[in-house]
Amino acid sequence: MDLELIASIVGIALAAGTSLVYATLGEIVTERSGILNLGVEGIMIMGAVTGFAAAFHTESVLWGVIVAMLAGGLMAAIHAFVTITLLADQVVSGLAMTLLGSGLASFLGQRLGVNGSPLVGQIGPRFGRIPIPGLAELGPMGESIFNRDLLTYIMYLLVPIMWLFIYKLRAGLVLRSVGENPQASDAMGVDVFRVRYVYTIVGGMLVGLGGAHLSLSYTPGWTENITGGRGWIAVALVIFATWDPIRSVAGALLFGGVNAVQFRLQAAGTNIPASLLNMLPYILTIVVLVVVTWFESLRKRIGAPAALGIPYVREERV
Repeated sequence: MDLELIASIVGIALAAGTSLVYATLGEIVTERSGILNLGVEGIMIMGAVTGFAAAFHTESVLWGVIVAMLAGGLMAAIHAFVTITLLADQVVSGLAMTLLGSGLASFLGQRLGVNGSPLVGQIGPRFGRIPIPGLAELGPMGESIFNRDLLTYIMYLLVPIMWLFIYKLRAGLVLRSVGENPQASDAMGVDVFRVRYVYTIVGGMLVGLGGAHLSLSYTPGWTENITGGRGWIAVALVIFATWDPIRSVAGALLFGGVNAVQFRLQAAGTNIPASLLNMLPYILTIVVLVVVTWFESLRKRIGAPAALGIPYVREERV
């Protein structure tokens, strides 16, 4: 396999995987606090439609990003209120967020266009590529990695920053302690409810940003079902990454790489049905998820936060 082909696959993997990284990072910080949010798909598609609509009407991708993150944070705040304050079942609430987000995004896509025309087919501002001088000229691989859009570069920085935050800073220790043992954290003076609210909302904002990357960079514009199940993939990638930000990149790029391969196979005119090729990324994700879960259990590695999905009632503090 020549270097140009590898660089091409890496470039497509980065383009397809960036939105997944944002969504996975958002779900990681949410689950680290002990809250399970299965509404990632709905939040992500809401970020996509509101981000594109805002950018289209303001002619500013910056406003598109801001609105997408606000939309994601608002939906996550609803999930937080229902699960943290009202102590509702987190799985049911998350699924409700997915249904709400998908339906509302479809409605808004038909109503936020111009003169009654839907957003579908509209052309608006988008993130263009920004080559990094010196690095983008380092052959095909340099072109693939260092000639990307602004959101991809932010992703490059965000992943190590989040790793340092979770594992090296006191605030990250508080986050992990709330997800592992909220009773002990409460006894030490930590406001468990506030921590869970904050990180659920922050996680939703990152998921919304992932949606904005889809509609403002990867596939600029708005189409029905633009996320294509990526929210569910992100939920699976959290387990694949064992709740670690660095590993989330590997999972997202793996998904993006398989996506690139299936595009290449279709372009080459293979006899394999296109519908089967389109299934490849999702099939691989399921296979990898099963294998990793099995392998991790054999090694008895620490996986999900101990209090994940368990509502915290202060009167039960021990």
